[in-house]
Amino acid sequence: MTRRSTVTTAARPGTDVLTLGVEEEYLLLDPETGVNLPVADQVLTALHGEAREQSRQEFRHSMIEMVTPVCTDLDELRDQLVELREAASRAAANAGARLVAVGATPVAEPHRSVPDRPRYHAMSDRYGPVAHDPAVCGCHIHVGIPDRELAVQVCNHLRVWLPVVQAITVNSPLHDGADTGHASWRSMQLERWPSIGPTPHFASTADYDQTVAALVTAGVMLDEAMVYWYARPSAAYPTVEIRVGDVCSTVDDTVLVAGLVRALVATVIEDINAGVAVPRVRGCLVSAAHWRAAHDGLDGTLIDLRAGGARPAWELIDELFATVAPALLRHGNLGYVLAQLARLRRDGTGAHRQRRTLERTGDLRAVLDLLATQTTAR
Repeated sequence: MTRRSTVTTAARPGTDVLTLGVEEEYLLLDPETGVNLPVADQVLTALHGEAREQSRQEFRHSMIEMVTPVCTDLDELRDQLVELREAASRAAANAGARLVAVGATPVAEPHRSVPDRPRYHAMSDRYGPVAHDPAVCGCHIHVGIPDRELAVQVCNHLRVWLPVVQAITVNSPLHDGADTGHASWRSMQLERWPSIGPTPHFASTADYDQTVAALVTAGVMLDEAMVYWYARPSAAYPTVEIRVGDVCSTVDDTVLVAGLVRALVATVIEDINAGVAVPRVRGCLVSAAHWRAAHDGLDGTLIDLRAGGARPAWELIDELFATVAPALLRHGNLGYVLAQLARLRRDGTGAHRQRRTLERTGDLRAVLDLLATQTTAR
């Protein structure tokens, strides 16, 4: 694996290709019971070379995060994700665990203390039992935008589309070994955190910064790094970070979402440059649309925040594709994304695949076997 910098914004000279980077969180599960295993330290220690450099300690002893280098095309991103997942899976096996890409703890997590880091202890002290909920795992997609003012405006324009993106990623229907009735139980768990949710509309970077400062003063956030809105100007990199989705069970699901998100960002930048007004939608309706996405995924209806009302999920997926198709073509991704959407329509989301396996076998272990296999499938 060729080592590059972590997620940044350096595009190819002479092109308008937006750069990409992905952060994926994974669970470490007992191969027999599916219970979370607190072996993250052993797994991280067992990683070597570039995989170790691209790994991160997470908020639970049963989680790790892997971070791709900066990428400019989807083939490159896919290769990086495959190699990172395989390296992490080998290290997990050496620690007696399975690496599983799933959005929420499917069975149980007996060991819920936080790693011994001052920040994690501060979060535990501030938020109490909320900070000790069972582990959840997300997929964070960074798209390079070096202009922070533009990044804030991009987040405004993304608000009406992010529930649709969320619905594609749903991959956590299980909790305590049973179906929750929600395609993304992770989304439900995260609602308990006060700084997580749809991104508010901001008039400017100054408005954004003043709001974040007020929330820190109020004690809702420890600092700017705790802005966990579904889209945000990254606190660490000159990017827009989209953090609405569950971690996807397969690499191709992740790359599909990354390709759509980058094309969506490129499309709204064109709208901004053309003076297209940002759609203004009440925050309560945006929250409702996200709840619907987390509940139904792509197996029911989604809320159309542009026109209002509920519509079949795949109608909105088709409209999203049509909206971003010119940007996909410009980035060289049109054929890949079209093929992957056809696969998704045929096979279903991660949540759908888990439920189908559970219904067919009646065996939770079969679901966990499926997830583990899909996590490292090439």
